[in-house]
Amino acid sequence: MSKTRAAITGIDVFLPEYRLTNDELSTMVDTSDEWIMQRIGIKERRILKEEGKATAYMGTKAVEGLLKKTNTKPEEIELLIVATITPDMLFPATSNIIAYDTGLKNAWTYDLLAACSGFLFALQTGTAFIETGRYKKIIIVGADKMSSITDYEDRTTCPLFGDAGTAVLLESTTEDVGVIDHILHTDGSGGKFLYLKAGGSLHPASHETVERREHFVYQEGQPVFKFAVSRMADVSIEIMKRNNVSNDELAYLVPHQANMRIIEAVARRMGLIREKVMINIQRYGNTTAATIPLCLWEWGKELHKGDKLVLSAFGGGFTWGAIYLKWAYDPV
Repeated sequence: MSKTRAAITGIDVFLPEYRLTNDELSTMVDTSDEWIMQRIGIKERRILKEEGKATAYMGTKAVEGLLKKTNTKPEEIELLIVATITPDMLFPATSNIIAYDTGLKNAWTYDLLAACSGFLFALQTGTAFIETGRYKKIIIVGADKMSSITDYEDRTTCPLFGDAGTAVLLESTTEDVGVIDHILHTDGSGGKFLYLKAGGSLHPASHETVERREHFVYQEGQPVFKFAVSRMADVSIEIMKRNNVSNDELAYLVPHQANMRIIEAVARRMGLIREKVMINIQRYGNTTAATIPLCLWEWGKELHKGDKLVLSAFGGGFTWGAIYLKWAYDPV
């Protein structure tokens, strides 16, 4: 009997229209296009500036586009998982809002928080539900309004982040495609290097936390860089070895788009040529849970059924991991 697998059968994205360029950033903080390109590799990032719109709005737009693109009825979706660290509010969950706004009446929903590894964690969770045979159609959303927690007075972090919403349809299949293997990790000792201090139950919002600018991303660049490069490369190499996938057989590495230097260092450690690495950070910046599906969407016309891909990510917490999958469809 053929094994039941979960296959990605469609992707859609929502990108805000506003482009925040390096030249504009240089009028806000002491930086320049040259400095940002040399150290980070980002030319511009999309920012959701419209009043009253946030992560749920971007996720809703992505889901609406996905349903239309895949000719899927809202009532067919049985589960919605939203990976985000910028929910509209602590409750109700952003997934609840998206499901209501898109008419997913038969889906139960929840949010998943794993920072930049969130899409991988959500993808594997959805995969597990499908592999049980209980569900046939699941949507995974990766969406973040990172501009809402970015300190535009901090020259070291404000060039990094952008906003985007993505939605992926996962369907049951017995073909030799879909998610094959995963390796996912967490290490709480790294939390002191990359975190958002205030706004939770430990440091509730107050005049003092606002004045100390504790509601913005805090990052210590060097330890994060070293940890990200080693863990992303090691876990990607490990998953390829245990599935007997050589560099020649691999169609693409799909890395989280955190920093161009991290991506390049990971590729070097893996012995991959640049042409086998999906990179679009220069156009969108780090959109956290949205970066990997954003790459898959942008490279969609180049992917063919059976292509072997490794998705790899690293995020605050620390969280990291890799997923090996075979692409499920030809370009449409």
